[in-house]
Amino acid sequence: MAKNYSAQQINQLKNKVTIIGALVNVFLCIIKIGFGILGQSAALIADGVHSLSDLASDLLVLIAVKMGAREADHEHPYGHRRFETLATTILGTALIVVAFGIAWDVYERILSPERLLIPQQSALGIAAISILANEWLFQYTKRVALITRSKLLLANAWHHRSDAISSVVVLIGVAGSLLGYIWADAFAAVLVALMVAKIGFNLVMDSVKELVDTGLSQELVEEIRAEISAIAGVKDIHLLRTRQMGEDALVDAHIVVGSRITVSEGHMIGDVVRDVLISKFEDVQEVLVHIDPENDEHKDDTKKGLLREEIDDLLKEYLAEHYSLIEEFRVHYIEGGVEIEVILPHTLFSLSQQVETIKNRCVVLARDVSKISRVTVFFKA
Repeated sequence: MAKNYSAQQINQLKNKVTIIGALVNVFLCIIKIGFGILGQSAALIADGVHSLSDLASDLLVLIAVKMGAREADHEHPYGHRRFETLATTILGTALIVVAFGIAWDVYERILSPERLLIPQQSALGIAAISILANEWLFQYTKRVALITRSKLLLANAWHHRSDAISSVVVLIGVAGSLLGYIWADAFAAVLVALMVAKIGFNLVMDSVKELVDTGLSQELVEEIRAEISAIAGVKDIHLLRTRQMGEDALVDAHIVVGSRITVSEGHMIGDVVRDVLISKFEDVQEVLVHIDPENDEHKDDTKKGLLREEIDDLLKEYLAEHYSLIEEFRVHYIEGGVEIEVILPHTLFSLSQQVETIKNRCVVLARDVSKISRVTVFFKA
């Protein structure tokens, strides 16, 4: 799996498989277009153009892998993974343009039947070589794509598979023409063009979804939600957002924890959530966890609570000369209100008069200030 490889090893695997694919496509492009012209096969020429687009995609992948592997910087704090996504979009668009060009050329030849190419037997052998070479490239590239979790490589693998399938169509078309069906080769060329266009359209649509931050599949999101809910200390999840960046998935989770636990305990629960998701979901590489003491998804943002400094000023005002007696105070923001815990040192336990005065003034404070729902006095053990 990808986690068994370092980032450098993953990039080396990506570069190696892409370079090998480029070399094979140079060979296929030359022999298919060359023998397509010599062997009078429009379908084989179209297939050669398909291989040329494969070569272009290989070069695009090399550039995208190099740029996408760069570390995060000030201008790209999330890294450069989207370069691969952008490259996939360009690749898909190029395939659509190539497909249109092939189809238009065949269309013009159909309108003028005398221009139809009648293939020779040599075209059959070239088509067979293309089928074997591209199927091997598909299997090899797909294996590396799964190891490195690269959607761009996987797209390139299916590009190789499409070339293999298109060569099968060419083989059938050439054979049909040789048997006397003069339209078979042209028909095969159109089918190849449609296949290339469909692959290009799928690549563009998938990449656009990623570029506009489309979330992960509903099924995967529910699996992530279930994992978070099962973690000790998590009481609820009121917001869960996901998005894709290259081969990595990013998760943004708002979890509800106990309203009176310490900040450090809430932080620890958040760390556990992050570690669990990264360990159990291969694509998840970054998790941002927001800790909430309650479900505040539908809270009224116009109602702002008191800040600690404001509460400190109120305690100084209401406790007056008794303010210096308190050890500390804690603040809880719960259900739209503010709860204050005033902590007294245990040495005041015997001074009942001062303690009673502090309690009474705290009651008055809670009554006078509408944002304060309760003030409780405790002794520190």
